[in-house]
Amino acid sequence: MLGSRRGYAVFVAITALSLAATACSSSGASGAGSSTPHSGGQLTFALASDPICVDPQQQGNNDAIYPARQLVDSLTDQDPKTGKIVPWLARSWEVNKDATTFTFHLRRGATFSDGTTVDARAVKDNFDGIVRLGAKSVLGASYLAGYEGTTVVDKDTARVRFKEPNAQFLQATSTFTLGLLARSTTRLPAAKRCTDHIVGSGPFTLTDYTPNKSVEERRRPGYAWGSSLWRKKGPAYLERISFKVVPESGVRTGSLQSGQADAIGGVAPQDEDGLKGTGFTLLSRANPGVPFALTVNADRPLTRDAKVREAIQLGVNRREVVDTVLSRRYEPATSSLASTTTAYKNLGDQLRHSPDRARKLLDEAGWKPGPGGIRVKDGRKLSLKVVWATNFGPNQTALELIQQQLRKIGVQITLKSSSIGDYVEVRQKGDYDYAWGNTTRVDPDILRTSFSGHGLNLSRLHDKALDSVLDQQSATADPARRAKHAARAQALVVEKGYQVPVFELTTVIGVGKNVHDLDFEASSRLQFHDTWLS
Repeated sequence: MLGSRRGYAVFVAITALSLAATACSSSGASGAGSSTPHSGGQLTFALASDPICVDPQQQGNNDAIYPARQLVDSLTDQDPKTGKIVPWLARSWEVNKDATTFTFHLRRGATFSDGTTVDARAVKDNFDGIVRLGAKSVLGASYLAGYEGTTVVDKDTARVRFKEPNAQFLQATSTFTLGLLARSTTRLPAAKRCTDHIVGSGPFTLTDYTPNKSVEERRRPGYAWGSSLWRKKGPAYLERISFKVVPESGVRTGSLQSGQADAIGGVAPQDEDGLKGTGFTLLSRANPGVPFALTVNADRPLTRDAKVREAIQLGVNRREVVDTVLSRRYEPATSSLASTTTAYKNLGDQLRHSPDRARKLLDEAGWKPGPGGIRVKDGRKLSLKVVWATNFGPNQTALELIQQQLRKIGVQITLKSSSIGDYVEVRQKGDYDYAWGNTTRVDPDILRTSFSGHGLNLSRLHDKALDSVLDQQSATADPARRAKHAARAQALVVEKGYQVPVFELTTVIGVGKNVHDLDFEASSRLQFHDTWLS
């Protein structure tokens, strides 16, 4: 077994490779008025969409995570500035040399809001339960891939075992997905956990969730086991948080300007300058992970052809999308990982817009110009179906511009939208050629979640070479070797056209003058424990 210091150093090095560049602006909001933090008050936050499910172990979109993150604590936390993994519910840990066994020593005194103890048995209950959730926990299934079980060594010690090396797991324990819930929650059917019955050990408790309306939370008195990164010890400052569902971007902006909301998520690019010009603070942070991209369904007749996939990649003008649809806070994608992700590799030269090269590839593949400029082959149009979710305001406008760009090389794109709640099911059914979306995570293992043929495999890929290198990066604890494998995986995804990266997501939050110390955590989600109102 590696001692905690040695194991900690290995994983700090892994996660710190690129996090220093993640912040686009200050991660805290400081309003006018008193500079002395004080307790009390209700903060109203406008969400861009309905959370649908407030269970952190089942959801992965920002509008579900913002309220869910406040309800649960994690074994570890990750410093958003340095990438270091630091104590939270676990005061220390050890990792064996091949990263198959992780032993966590829990701090004492932490309890769930139903009064039960946060102990080693709770760790086991949660990880066993996430495995049982299966596809309902898309991220959790990846984080716990190869999970063999958790041994309760004693009340304060849990030993988590994997069948094969799992180098990403320590970072995963800092995420909301592996946040701990009480047994009164983990024993329930998945559906019941989506609307209520969420009992965590976090600084806030769920008082009400009304779908399409709001999520209401209350401060937990007596809370005293927060992350080692937090400035305030003990209970949160805020008495209540009210997350209001406000889908229209203009209405969200208006609610902030009128004082009906104290902060808003999903600030539309066209509203940024107006808010800033009228004295509101804009907090922004580049999201690590998979950028917004078209991800292939390789099991479809047209997208099985590598030349078609490459032509689609070359036909997209990323810079035009950013300049036309977004704002200066966003950047074109230059790899299959966002530039703020650990072990990112710049592949921008391979992703340059080249419509002439795209047309040549389609000619070589037998697709000839047809009626209306759409290419045909054997009497069939080169028409591709793209599915997308309505969870990010600019999605439709960006896709409509991409649709125009690809039409110039003779490719017809049809767009099919769905709610974020139905999106995974749509992908599982497979009736599409490309899926539009992104996934946020600091660790490069997010590529394995997205493209491995061994997991959920929503892309229907069967690429032994890619699987091998993805497995190698997961099995390697050495930072330099792991970065090398991750770089090769990024290159393969781009070279084979499995993904058409378009732009990197930036989380932009609008904040009123009365809001102080609203912080981003490492994956660019919000943490409200230290937030206070003047």
